[in-house]
Amino acid sequence: MAAAILLIAIPAFAHCDALDGPVVKTATVALQNGDVTPALRWVGHEQEAELRAAFEDARAVRGAGGRTRALADRYFFETAVRLHRQSEGEPYTGLKPAGSISEALADADRAIESGTVDRLADAFARRTTQERRSRFAEVLERRAHADESVEAGRRYVPAYVGFMHYIEEIGAPGAKGASDSHR
Repeated sequence: MAAAILLIAIPAFAHCDALDGPVVKTATVALQNGDVTPALRWVGHEQEAELRAAFEDARAVRGAGGRTRALADRYFFETAVRLHRQSEGEPYTGLKPAGSISEALADADRAIESGTVDRLADAFARRTTQERRSRFAEVLERRAHADESVEAGRRYVPAYVGFMHYIEEIGAPGAKGASDSHR
């Protein structure tokens, strides 16, 4: 199961743009330590000068404390996330509130922090098993009535297609994306 997780194409969900996401966490450490170096990993060479400038601007006014410090920090966080998203070729849509990271991505981050994939694999197996069974049951139920009328058949087809796409998404053998990697 652990190997399957590594092979699955994970959509580019933007957990990096959350206030409790990895970019902001690293940017916070950079501000606290007065060293931009850790935050530079999240941007490409093309964005480095802009991130360094934002870091220096934020550091210059943080000493005023209070609201000024909070605004300076927010400015640096927004710049870091915007430049990171740019380096991925993705749009920046603003910072998301803490707690907005999906459970699956939070589990993946915890696995990386702990250095073991076992809990992630177990959680993934539970989630995909539940979803597969639910979708499968819906397909069977709608299939049982598909020949009763055109409308019933039309209710069956989206369930069937959705089930097949889901199986493809989670990496069934030979599925498109099963060997793709996450950005």
